[in-house]
Amino acid sequence: MSVQTAEKPEAESTSARKERAEKIDFKMVTFSLAGKEYGIDIMNVKEIASAGRFTYVPNAAPFVRGVYNLRGDIISIIDLRTMFHLPAERKSDDALESLLILRVDDHVFGVIVDNIDKVVGVSSAAIQPPHPIFGDINVKYIKGIIENLGKLYIILNVEKLFAPKKEAENPVPVLAHAGMPAAAPAPLENRDVTAIPVDSGDVNADFIRETLFAFKRFGVSAINERWFTERYAQWSSSRKPTDIQLKEQTEADQFLETFYSACTGALWTEEYADAVMAALPRIESRSINVWNPGCGKGYETYSLACALRRAYPEARIKIWANDSDLLAISMAPNMVFTAESVPEMYLELMVKGKNGWTFQQAIRDSIFFEFHDVLNSNPIPPVDLILCRDTVSFLSAADQRKLAADFAEKTKHDGAVILGSNESMPVDNWNRSGGGAVSVFVKKA
Repeated sequence: MSVQTAEKPEAESTSARKERAEKIDFKMVTFSLAGKEYGIDIMNVKEIASAGRFTYVPNAAPFVRGVYNLRGDIISIIDLRTMFHLPAERKSDDALESLLILRVDDHVFGVIVDNIDKVVGVSSAAIQPPHPIFGDINVKYIKGIIENLGKLYIILNVEKLFAPKKEAENPVPVLAHAGMPAAAPAPLENRDVTAIPVDSGDVNADFIRETLFAFKRFGVSAINERWFTERYAQWSSSRKPTDIQLKEQTEADQFLETFYSACTGALWTEEYADAVMAALPRIESRSINVWNPGCGKGYETYSLACALRRAYPEARIKIWANDSDLLAISMAPNMVFTAESVPEMYLELMVKGKNGWTFQQAIRDSIFFEFHDVLNSNPIPPVDLILCRDTVSFLSAADQRKLAADFAEKTKHDGAVILGSNESMPVDNWNRSGGGAVSVFVKKA
């Protein structure tokens, strides 16, 4: 017994170490310099770019290639190869160089490298301490060393490499003393690195994934990967190589234009409602339970309620409609419409008041609008249907997996989930039903 008691903690300790080693919690942009592989923490990388024809700065240090106009901001350009005394291919003055646009504290600047590779995710527990044998640069500028898929990466510590140096009471970048002007402060969007799939092999695609989440909280995952791949191919083929990345929120909005489902922000058309009902499995129960997380102002909630009422006039219909937008959820129970804004098929289920048209009391009584965060526990009983169009994608990849698992748990056998037209259930125990703009997934028995 004493031997078994001694071995159990050791087994648990080994398991814990293995789990810690396998956890991806550090992401870096990788690149090459003089044939060696390097990485920089993705949180320090603002964007990637290709540029040339830098403006010469007199009396600057040899590694300062000049300054560059980055969409109205004048930033300094540092050649890391020259800085580290590494060999570099001689290029013409107008040749494009591979740039990493970095942000350290409040300063933004570009660094020239040989080639930019991809975004790689690793476990921080697997990063080894720096050692002079691994690099051609001062060991104090190396954050660590890590091996990944047969490649050895030297992770640079850009905070130390470009650390501010205090003179009097004005901290400025240490490189400014060599003639490099300090760049104007530029805000860096809050980033959740757990939302970024890693090592896709295309650094532009990885950055678009990241900026979609930064600007719009849109997480690319198995739920919407097919749409993203097609949209990225279309986007990159229609733009200049220097304009592929999303540099501001308006560009993120443009990228997402083709993502949204039909009838977003409006009552469903008769054609769309008929397509949804045709794709749904027949419900034999006299009591139909529905969960509608992310219901917004309630347009699709009322649309589904009316479609179910027409299909199952004798059934008791109960819809739990949740949203974390307090203003939207508080206005949803009392929506008022003009006759012109309502498809004709709804009018028979509406009544006209002095302010406009509202849904009949029976329809309104079947819906329970409630303020609720979809990621928090929900006491909803097993349901026949889940309606959640274009909502799951606007979560981190980890939260998307959590919500998909919740859908699987709450849906009855032979029940269905209605997702956005460009979303799909990421696990195998669902069958897709319908086609085109309708995305219905039926749970296997």
